[in-house]
Amino acid sequence: MGQEFKLIAKTFMGLESVLAEELTNLGANNIEIGRRMVSFTGDKEMMYRANMQLHTAIRILKPIKEFKALSADDVYEQVKAIDWSDYIGLKSTFAVDSVVFSEEFKHSKFVAYKVKDAIVDQFRERTNMRPNVSVTSPDIRLHIHIAEDKATLCLDSSGESLHRRGYRQESVEAPLNEVLAAGIILMSGWRGETDFIDPMCGSGTLLIEAALIAHNMAPGLFRKEFAFEKWNDFDAELFDKVYNDDSEEREFKHHIYGYDVDMKAVNTALRNVRAASLTNDITVQQQDFKDFTEPEKPAIMITNPPYGERISTPNLLETYKMIGERLKHAFQGNEAWILSYREECFDQIGLRPSIKIPLYNGALECELRRYQMFGGKLSDFRSEGNILKTEEEKRAMAEKHRFKKNREFKKRLEENEANEEGDIRSFVFHSTRRQEDKEFRETRRRFDKDDSDNRGYKKSFGKRDDRRGYDKRDSKRGYDKRDDRRGYERRDNKKGYGKRGDK
Repeated sequence: MGQEFKLIAKTFMGLESVLAEELTNLGANNIEIGRRMVSFTGDKEMMYRANMQLHTAIRILKPIKEFKALSADDVYEQVKAIDWSDYIGLKSTFAVDSVVFSEEFKHSKFVAYKVKDAIVDQFRERTNMRPNVSVTSPDIRLHIHIAEDKATLCLDSSGESLHRRGYRQESVEAPLNEVLAAGIILMSGWRGETDFIDPMCGSGTLLIEAALIAHNMAPGLFRKEFAFEKWNDFDAELFDKVYNDDSEEREFKHHIYGYDVDMKAVNTALRNVRAASLTNDITVQQQDFKDFTEPEKPAIMITNPPYGERISTPNLLETYKMIGERLKHAFQGNEAWILSYREECFDQIGLRPSIKIPLYNGALECELRRYQMFGGKLSDFRSEGNILKTEEEKRAMAEKHRFKKNREFKKRLEENEANEEGDIRSFVFHSTRRQEDKEFRETRRRFDKDDSDNRGYKKSFGKRDDRRGYDKRDSKRGYDKRDDRRGYERRDNKKGYGKRGDK
């Protein structure tokens, strides 16, 4: 085992406990749950595995310095004190993300500029040269988080958000985020013990994430690359070992069914399922939920109906009334989990949920509700020794913030906030500190001037492929180039996927 260091896994609000459980199963140490994050310790192999195997992490950060930040000068001096030649080369590009919860700093982007300023000034003083900044596809991505006067500066080991698995070929309007989909499935407790049904499957996200969980397959298998592959200390041999490790995978003996009334959505889901090489596990067909019939075998249903926000139906409330009717008459003896947004929609289902869990779906504060379907009266159901929820589930519900009855649902984040950035709050600029505003504008102008040639950095270094945005892989490094169309090796028909570097 290598030397252990601290790591931070970011996630969505409400998924922290699920992520902590995943990290426990992965073998991480010193796990602590925070707000939209879980901290833990592990070695380099653990960092690689966290990126490859966690279903509910958005990104994995490696802290490199913690310090007190009482002013912008503190940020500059503390960052400049780091020997950046250990992390960034002169021919490398870098970018800085920032999240700020502080009375002292009103501009999160101002903090990011101060970090960039310190790094560039250090290189100029030592070499009379400087690395370039790239917002779109940097070689090294840094992340600074300031809470009041406590600052944490991290290396981002993931790069592109981990919810971008790589299997999605096409999408429908308002697709469900892959990390959120996996989190919902893991919350349900389903691990492949029964059939799985999504009667309103859209582009098939829940179906594919369910298959990955049922097989205990690493969602990172489809990724083109991770940010840590460009680090100075990247261990290609160790990563190949992690990438090819299928020792924890298992056989899935049941089946996954997806339905949608929209034929375009069905075709999209089928393309995504084929891209993930999961056609043996998943069947997708066109069918209206109102025509849903009782399944032949025990099953769990998890679905994400329209909310009436970005996607609507001719009669939204009637749709939810129909959902309740189908569950009551065609899903006896099973359980259903429904993620939705409006209280009035849940009311139309007309069934009593056994569990309610608040979750964010992008910008919307939603609820995930479980419905246990049984025939007859509740008293008869309980008299037979059945329970609606365990004591542990009761305690978990009591600890969570409950939605007020008949409250008006409101957006908590900007409508145009991207799903992959749902773990980071949006900040607007305020004009409360004239001096800071002036310094911010001057710093920004200086960087705009310095980086005016950034658009040409690809020409200077010449290795990046414009279509894919990542370096072509050199077979001399110990593994073959990935498939150009999908970004992962072609999968073996016998096992469903191939080893890294198979020819």
